[in-house]
Amino acid sequence: MTAAGFLAVSLGVALICALGGFFIGRSTASKAPRQPEGLTVADLMQKVVQGSHDGIVVLNSFGDVVLHNPRAEELGVVRNNRVDDRARKAAQAVRDTNEIVYVDLSPLEAKGRQPEAVHAEVRQLTDGFTVVDATDESEAVRLEKTRRDFVANVSHELKTPVGALALLAEAVLDASDDQDEVRRFSAKIMQEATRLGTLVTELIALSRLQGAEKLPELTEVEVDVVISEALSRSKLAAESVNIDIATDEPSGLLVPGDRTLLVTALSNLLDNAVAYSPPGSPVSVSRRLIDGHVEIAVTDRGIGIAADQQVRVFERFYRVDKARSRATGGTGLGLAIVKHVAANHGGEVKLWSLPGTGSTFTLRLPAAAQEPNLVASGASDHGGEL
Repeated sequence: MTAAGFLAVSLGVALICALGGFFIGRSTASKAPRQPEGLTVADLMQKVVQGSHDGIVVLNSFGDVVLHNPRAEELGVVRNNRVDDRARKAAQAVRDTNEIVYVDLSPLEAKGRQPEAVHAEVRQLTDGFTVVDATDESEAVRLEKTRRDFVANVSHELKTPVGALALLAEAVLDASDDQDEVRRFSAKIMQEATRLGTLVTELIALSRLQGAEKLPELTEVEVDVVISEALSRSKLAAESVNIDIATDEPSGLLVPGDRTLLVTALSNLLDNAVAYSPPGSPVSVSRRLIDGHVEIAVTDRGIGIAADQQVRVFERFYRVDKARSRATGGTGLGLAIVKHVAANHGGEVKLWSLPGTGSTFTLRLPAAAQEPNLVASGASDHGGEL
């Protein structure tokens, strides 16, 4: 239990007892005691307990539940008015030692939407009574797992190009008398060094975006300029596989944001579309204003993504086709960066995909506020397209 929560419950019990004694004393001195007006301390404490975000359970000396709030049932600490056996044993230990006991009350079996990790603190409340304060630690556990996975993935991803560089450097030394071999190995060294540099750059970018909080200072950014710059970045990769990236007409739309980050996000979507599309297939970019949001959609006719993988593609280092991603120099961080850029701008990235048909990634961002006459003219000029 948090210090404030325990203090509130303790003070509540003490005040209830004190006021109970006070009114009993008055009743012996007066035949007609005056009833308190409004909410009593007991009523207030009941509201505190019932409204607590933690699961609170008060047990008597026999381990029976004398008070609990709805949150305790949501966390699975209390079922059918009986406390979890682990909490009951912890309460007995508290009564025996008068020391705080921490206990793991996580569900032993996954049941629906029940929290994955529930931890509780059991304290002596007053003579014969103990309180169990349980909190949902599922998010913290998931974050810790994500952190461990991230460290493991980074270690693996960095080890691959570093190991390749060492082997290639050794090969260059062994072939020092063969100029053709030296040139061939040197080209591969440059390729691996470029890949390593890209990975480090994207890791730094992702670490800066990780908080998923809105950017503090936003300027009005032209969507048409973002698309134009992103197309310029992806032009060489698209031309190398004979892919033509088609776009709709300029819209004049504006979004509050950071132009560099938005260009990076859209470039990542375009690079993915090109990398996972057959040579010569079409890729398109479109923009529209809908419900106060600007939507920039990138559509390809590539391999598509199965339904069970569509949520995971935004995870760091996750790849739908690992062989193709490595062949094209992908780091597995591109879509994670897109997700965090969208979140930093108060938006989101959506995905529609069908295996064998293709995919559409949509970057959805809040539109910049415009003057009424501009909105009206924009609606008349682009009404059919938007």
